[in-house]
Amino acid sequence: MNRILKKRELTPEIAWLEVEAPRIAKHWKPGQFIIIRPDKDSERIPLTLVAGDTTRGSIVMVIQALGKTSRVAVGKQEGEFLADVVGPLGEASAVEKVGQVLCVGGGVGVAELLPVAGAFRAAGNYVTALCGARSAAHIILDAELKQAADEVVWATDDGSTGFHGNVVQFMAAWQASRPALPALAHVIGPIPMMRAAANLTREWGVRTFASLNPVMIDGTGMCGGCRVTVGGKVRFACVEGPEFDAHQVDFDELALRTSAYRPQERQALAEHQCKVGLNS
Repeated sequence: MNRILKKRELTPEIAWLEVEAPRIAKHWKPGQFIIIRPDKDSERIPLTLVAGDTTRGSIVMVIQALGKTSRVAVGKQEGEFLADVVGPLGEASAVEKVGQVLCVGGGVGVAELLPVAGAFRAAGNYVTALCGARSAAHIILDAELKQAADEVVWATDDGSTGFHGNVVQFMAAWQASRPALPALAHVIGPIPMMRAAANLTREWGVRTFASLNPVMIDGTGMCGGCRVTVGGKVRFACVEGPEFDAHQVDFDELALRTSAYRPQERQALAEHQCKVGLNS
């Protein structure tokens, strides 16, 4: 179980892994996530489920090498095993037929758009994916997105391709050229990006959902690390999310909570780099 069947390097820091997990593949739905441990001594990290194949008994995850554990996961090769894969966790995305749906992703969050955009399109909507990357070299999964959505357009921070600017600036420019507002928006990415996108769609009066990324330890809500405040009420993203009404999310609190363990994360990464000789 949990053998890596296929690996693709999307960028030097981002890997696409197809992993053996037949039970998860059978039950997962777009918007849900998994929690993995790459090695038996690793901490647990949550990852969005990108795809599932019941015929192959496999699931797909996309991982960005940021901290120690994610770097260990990205370093895994085909034929190797992940120590644990638990899921599917959380609630599926709220997919309905509304007409025009805007899916907005930034960075590695673009990977989460794949199943969600595909689900909205399958429900009979016209789906536009607005995606952001640092540069043309950091664009991921463009071909796959074009199969999932009706329209895929990119913004790059350096202007090397597509719109020159961040994805929220692109949202404003995109809407300014349109005769009508979308019926619904779905956003996923770094917290500052989701906060800014939610502020913009609030001005538009467009219903918006955000897939949140708080600290998740066990995936059951028992540890309380996944607490978020939505509409003035405490919610648990592991079991009640990860998708919530973006206009009701307290993004300032979410940012503080996700940075609570930053010193420990930096220390763990520094020790890991020292051990593998990256600083020599």
